[in-house]
Amino acid sequence: MTSKEKVAALREEMQKNNVDAFIVYSADPHMSEYLPQEWQERSWLSGFLGSAGFVVVTKDKAGLWTDGRYFTQAPIELAGSGIDLFKDGMEGTPNYIDWIISEIPQNGKVAVNAVATSHANWELLTQKLNSKNITLVDSPLLKEIWKDRGTPSENPIFVHPVERAGKSVVDKVAAIRQKMEDQEATVHIISSLDDVAWTLNLRGSDVESNPVFLGYIIITKNDAILFTGLEKLEVESRRSMDESFVKMMPYEEFYNHLKVFKNEKVLVSSTSNQSIFEALQSDNQFIKAPVPGNLMKAQKNETELEGFRKVMVRDGVAMVKFLYWLTHNAGKKAMNEYSIGQKLRGFREEGENFVGESFGSIVGYKDNGAIMHYSAKSEGSKDVTNDASILVDSGGQYLEGTTDITRTLALGAVSDEFKRNSTLVLQGLIRLSMVKFPKGTKGVQLDAIARLPLWMEGKDYNHGTGHGVGSFMNVHEGPQNIRKDLNPQELLVGMVCSNEPGYYLEGDYGIRHENLIAVKESETTIHGTFYEFETLTFCPFFKNTIVKEILSEKEIAWLNSYHKTCEEKIAPLLEGEVKEWFLELVSPL
Repeated sequence: MTSKEKVAALREEMQKNNVDAFIVYSADPHMSEYLPQEWQERSWLSGFLGSAGFVVVTKDKAGLWTDGRYFTQAPIELAGSGIDLFKDGMEGTPNYIDWIISEIPQNGKVAVNAVATSHANWELLTQKLNSKNITLVDSPLLKEIWKDRGTPSENPIFVHPVERAGKSVVDKVAAIRQKMEDQEATVHIISSLDDVAWTLNLRGSDVESNPVFLGYIIITKNDAILFTGLEKLEVESRRSMDESFVKMMPYEEFYNHLKVFKNEKVLVSSTSNQSIFEALQSDNQFIKAPVPGNLMKAQKNETELEGFRKVMVRDGVAMVKFLYWLTHNAGKKAMNEYSIGQKLRGFREEGENFVGESFGSIVGYKDNGAIMHYSAKSEGSKDVTNDASILVDSGGQYLEGTTDITRTLALGAVSDEFKRNSTLVLQGLIRLSMVKFPKGTKGVQLDAIARLPLWMEGKDYNHGTGHGVGSFMNVHEGPQNIRKDLNPQELLVGMVCSNEPGYYLEGDYGIRHENLIAVKESETTIHGTFYEFETLTFCPFFKNTIVKEILSEKEIAWLNSYHKTCEEKIAPLLEGEVKEWFLELVSPL
């Protein structure tokens, strides 16, 4: 079926169930950003493949709400679907709940699939819809029309050893129990997949590019229970759980087990799915708060940070070999955006302990570089020659850590305007890399530092400057970030973030430069403790797109020092023509 036919089929189910509007969130029962194949409901319905966004279907209209990363991509993928694009966060774009209220009659009915809807969204919907006498119901209508959605993977669940995790399962559970006690909780539920995997020092591959597995954890004062596919647990994984005093139960038993709790104080995140709250709500008291392990996970210990440093050298070698291949073969050998991504993966595969990509590589040539999360298809991706610019955003999953890096380079002649904008973006990255900030600073307070060179020329970019990054874990993790949004989470020692300002000229080119950075202590003065960033990524920037006059002496000194560090880390692992080319690349500006 086409997206238009799928929407029509959904409307038939809505009519049968007397539903006036149906919301399809981009979510699974674990509220994941990247979804298992069988839970990609919004993508299946609409054809829009971005990682963020949701669809609302009424009896005669349909809309997709998504953020600025996808304003260029979404119209292309929605073409012919009958689904209109609503640019979330832009002036004039209605709030989706207000839009629903304006489109359906009073005393109407709105439906969602509760197991794929967060409790926070359910509560907000209920509050706003009730004011107009509109009822919210749990009705998973897509089950009736998406017949071949597939089944959960049977991939093995394996141990992430303490030698790489830096902290044992017993110690992690004990720390979580202490947080439970601080909040007077008697039961704690963990449903987010990365938090499940981190807590138990286990990894899997149920979600593409994310080393996680489907599972829930329930922790009480005396018990810790993992609910997952028991047949997927390797022998070593079972032994690790036994030795860590963690019980194992089938994934399907989770909701039944919730029914045993009566008169408990349950610590559960509001981002958990609504079905969990439905199963518990009549007999228990909720403590709605973030999963304690989420913040613990974000603060990498020294073992994890050392893992990052090791894989960044490995990844840097792969990137340099790839960039040499690309710059020396573009225009001489047939290649396209998709094949370039596959070639890059091949270079990473040569590295020790490579597990897979940390996300699908973004290879955008010329105007496709302006599509922020562009994904080149195996069929029909753009041919690449030695002309104009190319943006390559990619990353790897290694047993010791996760990488994420973007480089934008000229494969041929580019305009002076491109070089200027590329330098402004790099200047923003450098300034954020150099910043020193007092303890207690939030990401939003640093975001402007990376944007200022662009802002001074009336330019900006429609995405965050930085996201958290996991340790052999999801490439996007919280609770910290560096972006315009007001996030109350302060930056803490050990947090790893991306540093990725950009600039995009739709229909022409896109520019993004990205390194990973880690928060570390800098100094303590009479004004308190100050932090700074350690740059983790080792890969040079291309000097032929840098307008030196734009950069200050300190910024040039930082870039030269960074390139010297790249040389020290990577040059010993290169040889021949690649090494000679690399040494020229990292020579002083």
